[in-house]
Amino acid sequence: INTVEKLLEAGATKAGRKKLAAGSGIDEGKILDWVNMADLFRIKGVGPQFAELLEAAGVDTVKELKNRNADNLYAKLVEVQAEKKITRAVPAQSQVADFIEQAKSLNPVVTY
Repeated sequence: INTVEKLLEAGATKAGRKKLAAGSGIDEGKILDWVNMADLFRIKGVGPQFAELLEAAGVDTVKELKNRNADNLYAKLVEVQAEKKITRAVPAQSQVADFIEQAKSLNPVVTY
């Protein structure tokens, strides 16, 4: 596996993650973390740092993101960033709202 897309495809199911874990020796939980991050990358504007910030704020899946309130999530991102300094800057409130709208329009890929 040499792309984020291939990781998402191979690890989308529990059986796929088990197979990846068995073949790589990497913990299945760590693979799930990576797959969830790869899933968040489907949202335009979300890369490694914003995905990590979202995860630190309690949003580690597209499914979780689509159910969030933009104002509340933005406030949480600001709080987490002030504490942990994960990114250079927090996404703008309008960008957070856009992330949520994009998440609502995406078909689920990862199953648990």
